[in-house]
Amino acid sequence: MSRTFAAAAALTLILASTSAFAEQAKVGDTSKGKAFVDSKGMTLYTFDKDTAGKSACNGPCATNWPPLKAADGEKAGPDMTVVTRDDGSKMWAYKGKPLYTFAKDTKAGDTNGDGFLNGAWHIAKP
Repeated sequence: MSRTFAAAAALTLILASTSAFAEQAKVGDTSKGKAFVDSKGMTLYTFDKDTAGKSACNGPCATNWPPLKAADGEKAGPDMTVVTRDDGSKMWAYKGKPLYTFAKDTKAGDTNGDGFLNGAWHIAKP
């Protein structure tokens, strides 16, 4: 019984690591051209109120603008880094700018968040 439990726990850890890694941004097509998207093809955005390496979008803001989550121990690259949020969770950032999706984007490639909040939200482009 304990070997079965250990094998199930190991498999869960591997699957969790794989799905978390899949969240890292990639370049994809949007209704406004090439941009960073998540693993589901949803457009990623940056927020002008963020500072390098620090997210200013917490609480209700993060409900509307879900952060692109990063798992502990994920490897960052030269332009992609991991930022620790106020709640202790981790998210991806491009060149220090945290990355978010937008709750009102309903399908891959939507760009409804571009220019939102008097232009404070922007499509993240490479």
